[in-house]
Amino acid sequence: MSQAISNLDELLRTMNATREPGVYAYVSVPHETDVSALPYLALFREREGISLIVAEEVAQQAGLAMIFRCAWISLTVHSDLEACGLTTAFSTALSAQGISCNVVAAAFHDHIFVPLHRADDAIACLDALSASRSRSPS
Repeated sequence: MSQAISNLDELLRTMNATREPGVYAYVSVPHETDVSALPYLALFREREGISLIVAEEVAQQAGLAMIFRCAWISLTVHSDLEACGLTTAFSTALSAQGISCNVVAAAFHDHIFVPLHRADDAIACLDALSASRSRSPS
């Protein structure tokens, strides 16, 4: 297992944005819904219901209304959960290009969900951000 990185410059230089295959969807179901049979990528319990991120075909097969269709981009750098500034840096860069992002921080990596039609633009933006840090002195 790799060592978690907390230095912002190193995180940005080595973040390596990678698009995961497939199309994903945010959906929401009532609290009493049994989601144990759904192969969800992420689950969060909110006051309004259970929010899930699932593959688009899972949402379709289960008859779930899709709130947001998206592409999944993983930052393959092992980011420390106590690192400061990574989310701000990449969300600011994406925002400057008019690309919304929804972020899930997991134990080892950050995962960004962007509008499906902007996935290639998001990868290009993140690659440019990383390259700009590689050129600048630390």
